[in-house]
Amino acid sequence: MTISTKTRLALCTATLALLGTSAVAQELNLYTSREPGLVEPLLKAFTDETGVKVNTVFLKDGLAERVASEGESSPADVLMAVDAGNLADLADKGLTQPVESEVLTTAIPENLRDPGNQWFALSMRARVVYAAKDLELDSITYEQLADPAWKGKLCIRSGQHPYNTGLFSAFLSHHGAEETETWLNGVKANLARQAGGGDRDGAKDILGGICDIAVANSYYVGLMRSGKGGDEQRAWGDAIKVILPTFEDGGTHVNISGAAVAKHAPNKEEAVKLLEFLVSDEAQKIYGEANFEYPVKPGAAIDPIVASFGELKVDPTPLTEIVANRAEASALVDKVGFDN
Repeated sequence: MTISTKTRLALCTATLALLGTSAVAQELNLYTSREPGLVEPLLKAFTDETGVKVNTVFLKDGLAERVASEGESSPADVLMAVDAGNLADLADKGLTQPVESEVLTTAIPENLRDPGNQWFALSMRARVVYAAKDLELDSITYEQLADPAWKGKLCIRSGQHPYNTGLFSAFLSHHGAEETETWLNGVKANLARQAGGGDRDGAKDILGGICDIAVANSYYVGLMRSGKGGDEQRAWGDAIKVILPTFEDGGTHVNISGAAVAKHAPNKEEAVKLLEFLVSDEAQKIYGEANFEYPVKPGAAIDPIVASFGELKVDPTPLTEIVANRAEASALVDKVGFDN
């Protein structure tokens, strides 16, 4: 049977179209506010497994503003950020789109993702208590941080820092505004120094005898004890023990890193593929190795330093509810003069 010239041309055109589609689908564009050293190992593993190239734009600030300014012509496929509030802001500004993925909803607990599947947690950091190694303290609740027994013994960074605003917002969810205000006044009364500095300063000040306990994020302990921050920071990390506090009627407060598919993603299929890879056992293990973060996927490997803290019982309060309390929590911080 002889193929006509017209048919032959049609077949060639269809083949070229398929090849073009395949070529486009072999890459995607990631916009992220995460540090390159944390993201690159994950992206390399993804490319090695799938063959999909990831073009990355690193933005220290202004992720939402950049995507909004690009509008419908934005090349962004995946938006990755730290802090549930930042992810919720992206969704609230109409910069994301819902993703239907059984892989994601199976791997990620419901309280750690947007109920409309606009964004998903990929790793966790717990808001913990650092304590002097020789201190006779094995457990503590967040409520007990306001106990007068800790007067002059507590260190913490600014109450307006997102890490603390998140914790205070969670306290609001558990106890309401009146109790939260009373609690904040109690915590402030217990400060050994003015609220400020960074989380690692809490460990430094415990070693220096300024305070006995400090409120800080879990992953900094891994960064200190591993030597990634140098010998001085290793000494800070070795001077403390980590306690996983809980709410009296809940668990340990966590914040997250996470990602969303951009509203106008030109490569949506590949974007979803990246998110699904990031909750795989391999990627979850890399999160732990690169930044000592907790995996969101139950049963995934945990770095030995982080595992040494004990079993993490994540507070079940939905992150979306905590995010909704941010403005009220921030106002209460100012009302009690927490940072003054």
